[in-house]
Amino acid sequence: MEESIENKIQIKNRLINFYNNNKIKILIFIFVVILSLSFLTFLNYNKEKKNILIAEKYVEAGLYLTSNKKEAAIKLYEEIILSKNKFYSILALNTILEKNLIKDYNKILKYFIILEESISDDTQEDLIIFKKALYMINGPDKQQGTNLLNELFEKDSKLKFIVQDILKE
Repeated sequence: MEESIENKIQIKNRLINFYNNNKIKILIFIFVVILSLSFLTFLNYNKEKKNILIAEKYVEAGLYLTSNKKEAAIKLYEEIILSKNKFYSILALNTILEKNLIKDYNKILKYFIILEESISDDTQEDLIIFKKALYMINGPDKQQGTNLLNELFEKDSKLKFIVQDILKE
């Protein structure tokens, strides 16, 4: 019984000595942890705020488009694409293509390149390349579009079967 009490007292004394000897290091460590958590929280808040702003711009561009203010809608869609938002940039380019808002072939290809560089998910990247290939096939670069489809097919993409059907035609 006495040994148990002595062990507890020894452990307590060791902890107190450790704290007294390393007080500055412990306080610096706690400060760094708190500062890091605060910084990460700030970054997350800022990212969420930017995402909300991009979402509002996307909705606003859609409203402009429905009220036949195409120039304002195009400007907002281009701004969204250039923001490199992983979700809304793809939607903005899809809307531009579906509604045929921009006629400049090279400008559209530039937007595809921006999206390809900003997307890190393989499935989304494959979808962008697929859409780019279809766009090119319908435009003046049919051969380059076919080459992109062949690359997707050889890459063993999830779109392999769709690409195979298109290549057969």
